[in-house]
Amino acid sequence: MSAILRGHAEQLYAQELEELKKQDNGSRPENWLLSPPAVVAYLMGGTLKNGFEVSPKYIGNRRLMEIAVATLTTDRALLLYGLPGTAKSWVSEHLSAAISGDSTMMVQGTAGTSEESIRYGWNYARLLAEGPTENALVATPVMRAMQLGKIVRIEELTRIGADVQDALITILSEKSLPIPELNTEVQAVRGFNVIATANNRDKGVNELSSALKRRFNTVILPVPDSIEEEINIVKRRVESYEKVMQLPAELPALQEIRRVVTMFRELRNGVTADGKTKIKTPSGTLSTAEAISVMNSGLSMAAYFGDGRLTAADLAAGIIGAVIKDPMQDKLIWQEYVETVIKTRDEWKDLYRACRDLA
Repeated sequence: MSAILRGHAEQLYAQELEELKKQDNGSRPENWLLSPPAVVAYLMGGTLKNGFEVSPKYIGNRRLMEIAVATLTTDRALLLYGLPGTAKSWVSEHLSAAISGDSTMMVQGTAGTSEESIRYGWNYARLLAEGPTENALVATPVMRAMQLGKIVRIEELTRIGADVQDALITILSEKSLPIPELNTEVQAVRGFNVIATANNRDKGVNELSSALKRRFNTVILPVPDSIEEEINIVKRRVESYEKVMQLPAELPALQEIRRVVTMFRELRNGVTADGKTKIKTPSGTLSTAEAISVMNSGLSMAAYFGDGRLTAADLAAGIIGAVIKDPMQDKLIWQEYVETVIKTRDEWKDLYRACRDLA
């Protein structure tokens, strides 16, 4: 594992899952690794009865995680919906790891995702040589999850064309996958379910049909309610990144994380933290995930092009890159924010100079 850039959730948190499994006395649905309350405990973190610390994977409303887990115990699939960067894929991965012990069964949704990516494909060399046989069949993650009674993840469902999306209807309603070429079908084993993710920035790209919507229970993952909550999320993820990448840099002071999160929240909300000044909103989402990315980029700058201590100059390029997505409109919005907000804050003078120098 030491040479792997990023292990799967069930690998990275294997010890936590094992400890939870040992102390889990709850009723487990068939083919579940943990009981539903233990899955929520894994996601939300906390101290177990033996004193073992479980790290939080999701920092936010516990009830949302309870609803998500409860959905997966039923015959309805789960749709995690929200703004980009609200931890939809992260939650999806950890749900799969805690329930199935395997988060790798995934279909990545794109404009080019075909029906064969969801149902099944064929090994064409064998198909030509043998005709349609079981040996010539290529199982998809969806088919394997049905056969094994596990969770399958479908990322960015609304990026997939509507005609391909509809291939899920029979799978979700009948819990079966017809294979007419072999005059047979795959029937889902208990424990099988689907977690899909979609972001509301894609609304209108490929809308889900009403038939498909009915087969999902939708849980909306919001942006963090408070600045303290968002700072905590960024801090934890940056510490994790620094450990994995083994950067020769000091972890950033909390004040640097607070400044980045404050900027992103102000630009995202269109008003300063004190509510006194209205701000134009740029075209990007400026999500928590982007704040994490800016901090990680700054750490790399400090490690390899500085003295290992994170400074405003290390962060400035990442901040500007996150804010300015439209080179015309966003640049003007950013310049106005720099001059009317950043410049006026005495404790942000170093950040003002760094941003001005780059501009």
